[in-house]
Amino acid sequence: MAQTSSMKLLGARNMSCIVERMEWNNKMDLIAYGTEKGEVVIQRLNWQKIVTFPTPGEDVRVRSLSWQMDETLLAVGYSNGKVALLDAESGTIISGLIYEDDIKKVYFSKAINSKENLGTYTCNVKDKHRKFLPKLQPMTNIDPCLKTLDQKSFPKGSPCFLVVIMRSGKVHLLLLGALQAGSIDLTQHILHPQEFDVYDVRMNGDCNAIYALLRDGQELILLHFQNQVLQDCMAPMLELATHCAHILETKNYINDTQQCLTEAWETVQLEMDNKLTRYANSQPYGVISAHFLELHVFGFATFEVEEFLFETLSEKGFKKIANSVDLSLSNLQSVVFKQLNGAAINMFYFLNTIAGFGRMSHFFESLISPDVANEAMRACGAFVLKVHELQRTIDTLAYDMKLFHAWMIFTILRLSHQEIPDDLVLTEEENIAMADFICAMEPELDDRSDDEDELDSQSETPPPARSKFNLERVGQYLDNAYLTQPYPRDPMQLWEEMVAENECLSHCKLFVPHDTNLSLVQQRDKMFNAIDAVFHKPTESISGSFKVSSTVICNDLPPMEPGEDLRDKDIVTCSYYVNEAARSDMLACTISGQEAMILEFSRAGDDSVRCTRITLEPGLFTTSVPEDFCYLRFVDLQFYNESSLSILAQSINAGPGVRPHSFFIQFSLTAALNYSTQHRMGPLVKLSETTMSQSIHDIVDGAAFKGLDGFSDMLAVSGSRKVATVLSDRKRKMTIFEMEIEEEEDDTEMSQASFLDISKESVLAGVPDAEKQEA
Repeated sequence: MAQTSSMKLLGARNMSCIVERMEWNNKMDLIAYGTEKGEVVIQRLNWQKIVTFPTPGEDVRVRSLSWQMDETLLAVGYSNGKVALLDAESGTIISGLIYEDDIKKVYFSKAINSKENLGTYTCNVKDKHRKFLPKLQPMTNIDPCLKTLDQKSFPKGSPCFLVVIMRSGKVHLLLLGALQAGSIDLTQHILHPQEFDVYDVRMNGDCNAIYALLRDGQELILLHFQNQVLQDCMAPMLELATHCAHILETKNYINDTQQCLTEAWETVQLEMDNKLTRYANSQPYGVISAHFLELHVFGFATFEVEEFLFETLSEKGFKKIANSVDLSLSNLQSVVFKQLNGAAINMFYFLNTIAGFGRMSHFFESLISPDVANEAMRACGAFVLKVHELQRTIDTLAYDMKLFHAWMIFTILRLSHQEIPDDLVLTEEENIAMADFICAMEPELDDRSDDEDELDSQSETPPPARSKFNLERVGQYLDNAYLTQPYPRDPMQLWEEMVAENECLSHCKLFVPHDTNLSLVQQRDKMFNAIDAVFHKPTESISGSFKVSSTVICNDLPPMEPGEDLRDKDIVTCSYYVNEAARSDMLACTISGQEAMILEFSRAGDDSVRCTRITLEPGLFTTSVPEDFCYLRFVDLQFYNESSLSILAQSINAGPGVRPHSFFIQFSLTAALNYSTQHRMGPLVKLSETTMSQSIHDIVDGAAFKGLDGFSDMLAVSGSRKVATVLSDRKRKMTIFEMEIEEEEDDTEMSQASFLDISKESVLAGVPDAEKQEA
């Protein structure tokens, strides 16, 4: 018999655009929804907007939304294959992932509760690095939209999996949103890949198995995969994933720091380009060094040099340029020494820790290859050496430029017969250094053969620009190309001399290699590739451990017409809930327009599944059911909590000129227990042949109906927040209800009739004035 229950209307709004996805936060009064424009909006229960995240591109749609349990972190899947982790509290993008296929769904699993005993690994070193490593300096030169520092780290809140489901059938698991913890291709486990669609893939409550609900030909099936690596190595995986998250953050910091380096270097070049480089480009290659050397050694200035010094430049103008260049070089030194060097040391610490994990083969054998981890550590050490090499190069350039600026001012004053301060007079050592700098302003290019010159003349590609003032001594480190002027070997460094004389030392794995020909960008990429190789093994081990333990045939599906898109004829809607109290996993899905199936998989060790099959149609012995309740179809469903299922149904018999109406149904799972069947989980379970549908009208105290005006499209509920949101009127109207109203609150309780006649003021809230007048 149909029942009625108490619900209170909190408000209704006509939205400015179509809403395609919505999801409630289970702890806070926050609801996130995605619009047709690809935007993600987070607002409170009182309609106050907290933050709006813009679309990542044109014609990009929001495919899925999922809140991390008890946190303000939101995972968003887009149609262009991008997955973004958004922080509603700070309004920032924590991280982003790019896949090559359209996203079906993304979600956070429940919090991982790793059981520990005497034979398991214990995670007790979380964030211990903060005791040893100084905090990385903030980067003031980075665009705030691209800034990743000072954001909360990946392992925020309780540890959990981020699951990314692709429309192609591939499923990716990420632990803490950072560690690639395996993947699976569902198309490899079905019989009809041409007639395939994936509806949902969920991790079980113990996070060691997954359920995959999909279409295989004309059958709706559920595949149950078990994974031994996830079952045996969860604690070591959490440890590895924590360090992986720190490594990813450090990689982002290094990338941002190199962007700061590039910007600072471009500032140096811009200051030089104002007058000096412009003059240098107007002279033939080699002439500047000859003229300046003649001026420095003999004190004689050519006409071109005098014109440049007194007409183009002046003492005051050159001092301004010198101060700007010195300041820019000082900023460059600070970025390399404080930020880049600090990030490289942090990275070495994390990789050294992972290499130490690899020595504990009992726990990490299936997750870490010691040789690969050691190679990544050596690559990081090589990056540290390259950072120090760049630091020495910048220091040398800064010293040379200060000397050059002092000499230029001294020369201008001397040629103009002005008084020269004593601090501008160069010492003998500085004069020698100045001569060397002038000679190196325009370095000699490599000798080229006549054949190479002829080939270059026939080529359409212009030859590379020749250096002026030899600034590329620093700039070459920021290009993705080999160094044209490697850093000269210091004869006072005995280790460098020893390595040069003994080639075997450079190939020994006990020492960190130092490739003098690589640029900083190349050395960084080499380190990143070595780090990525470290995390290939856990992905391969977990992916190879997925085994199908059971195939459950739920129901038959209508045949697919040739060339038909399954998404245009989608009748399957599903919802998932982990019941911790009963140690079971609950899955509800529609199997036809008027039938649904609720499955409860036990995790208590008995390998059983409880099935409840319901239909919206009246049964053979159903009596006293209003006519409006008899002809309904499923629109959406979601678990309200472990004992209730919220259903959105639509009338299917509205006559011409009659406005269709919908129903919100609160279905009691406790009342339906007497109508369920118990099954053993085996290799093949045919529920379609061993179960029968029960009308929800015949389940005593089973269903509570509330009528809603118009056509409803989507449902979002939260049992912990006691709220329900209904999307209607072609996904443009959002209505929020408060659930579980006490019987004493008769003055606030709404009857069925009031739901069918929601006040015109609330419906038209937010509607333009012109439309209100028409109404």
